[in-house]
Amino acid sequence: MRVSVTDAKGQLTDLVRRAEAGDEVILTRHGHPAVRLVPVRLAPDRAARRTVLEAARRTGGAKAIPGPTAARSQDFLFGDDGLPE
Repeated sequence: MRVSVTDAKGQLTDLVRRAEAGDEVILTRHGHPAVRLVPVRLAPDRAARRTVLEAARRTGGAKAIPGPTAARSQDFLFGDDGLPE
């Protein structure tokens, strides 16, 4: 939604609520976009980040499939003499 700065003065509370709800609110000046109202996204605190990382480690470890190490994973590209095939 686009609203002129002049009109926005009288409906700022409503515009802020709409932006918080996810609506795109653009304020215009002389018909040209000037600013966009967007909600502030707070960064998660340290404990929340740690919880997410630990959960990712647990699920990643459970999905890991045992197999050969990556150390020699490209050996098939080379012959017994060590040159590319």
